[in-house]
Amino acid sequence: MSPSPTPNDYRQLMKKVEEVIDVIERGDDERVSTVELVVRAIIERLRDDLGIYASRLYVRDGDSYILRSRFPDDGEVHVGIRVPRSYRPIEICLSMGTVYMEPGDPRIDPELEEAIGVEEFAGIELAGGDYILGFSIAPGHDREDILSSLFVMRRALNERIRRDRVESVLRQAQQIQASILPEKAPKYGRFSIAGRLVSAESMGGDLYDFIPISDKILGLAIADASGHGLPAALQVRDVFVGLRMGLGRDFKMVRTIERLNSIIHRSALVSRFVSLIYGELEENGDFIYSNAGHPPGFHLAADGSVAYLKHGGPVLGPLAEAVYGRGIVHMKPGDMLVLFTDGVTEAFRDGDSSRGQEYGVKRLVKAARSCQGCNATEVIDKVFESVSAWTAGTPQADDRTIIVVVLPA
Repeated sequence: MSPSPTPNDYRQLMKKVEEVIDVIERGDDERVSTVELVVRAIIERLRDDLGIYASRLYVRDGDSYILRSRFPDDGEVHVGIRVPRSYRPIEICLSMGTVYMEPGDPRIDPELEEAIGVEEFAGIELAGGDYILGFSIAPGHDREDILSSLFVMRRALNERIRRDRVESVLRQAQQIQASILPEKAPKYGRFSIAGRLVSAESMGGDLYDFIPISDKILGLAIADASGHGLPAALQVRDVFVGLRMGLGRDFKMVRTIERLNSIIHRSALVSRFVSLIYGELEENGDFIYSNAGHPPGFHLAADGSVAYLKHGGPVLGPLAEAVYGRGIVHMKPGDMLVLFTDGVTEAFRDGDSSRGQEYGVKRLVKAARSCQGCNATEVIDKVFESVSAWTAGTPQADDRTIIVVVLPA
C-alpha cells in the first residue's frame, strides 16, 4: 500500500475525478454507451493515480449477476460468467454502493476471480442494483483514494443514468403523442377547422382528434390526462383508441363516454384521471357535446356573446358509475367554437402559481374575439401569440392545445 497522500496530492486527484464527472454529465457522444464513455474517461484520467486499467460490467439476472462486457475487451475472458448475488463482495457493493477488496482478502473466491481475470474485487453499484461496474486495479495504490473516488463517480454516474431514463421516457411519451395527433385538419362543409398542440418540455397528456362519423357529422375531441410523461401519454392513447372504437361501433356519444370512464376506472393507473370534451358537429351548425370534467370550451357568436360548454359530467376515471349528459349550441355564420386545455388558461407570467397570475379564460375569449372574421388557423395563431406575450418568456409548464371551428359569415 502506498503512503497516505498529502493534501496537495488529494486535490490533484479530485481534479481528475471532476474531469471524469464532467464527461459523465456531458455525455455528448451518442456513438458509444454511457458506460463505455465513462470507463474510457476513468482509465485515461485515473490510471496513474488509482491504478485502474480495465473494467467489466455485470448485469442483474434474478439472484445473480452476469458478466456482460469488458473494457477494453482483450478476448481472454469470455462474457457470460455468472456471479451469485450472495457472493460477499457483491453483497457489500449493493449495501454500501462501493467495494474494494484487495488480493488475499478471505471473502474473495480466488477461483472465480481468476476466471474473470482479476485478483481483487472493486466495483460500484448502479441503477438501484441493476448493474455493477467492476474495476481491475494494479497493486500499490491507496485504498482510501480508490474508495473515495469510486464513491464520487458512482453518485455522478447514477444521476446520469436517472437523467437518461427520464429523457427516454419523455421521448417515448412524445412519440406516442405525435402518433395519435391528426396529420391535418379535415375539410368539412363550409367550416374552417384547425387544431394545434404545443408540447411542454415536461411532456403532458393532451390530445385532440377529428373523427369522421358520417358525411354529415364530424366528431371533435380534446382531452387532458393528469400527470406527465409516459403514464399520461399511455392514458391519453387509451382515450384515443376507446373513442374511435366506440364511435366506430355506432355507440351513442353518452354511451361511448360512459364506457370509456369505466375502462379508465378499472385501469392500473388508479391515481389517474382524464378530462374530455367530445362533440359532434353537424352540417346545419348544431354542435352536440358532452363535457367530462374538462375546462369548458366556448361558443363565440358573431355578435360577441359567449356560451360556455359546461353540460356533461365528472372527469373520467374516479367514479365507476358516472353519468353524463349532453349540451347543444348552434353555430351561425360568423360564429366560432373554441376548445382548449388548461395549459392555455393556466399559463403563468412568472411560471410560479403562488406568485404569478394565470392567463385565464377572459384573456382567451378576448384574443378569440379580436380575431372574429379570421379563419380557424389565424385564430389559433392569435391565441398562441397572446399567451406568449402574457408569459413573457416563462418556460412552458404544461401542454397547450386548442381546437377552433369557424363558420364564415
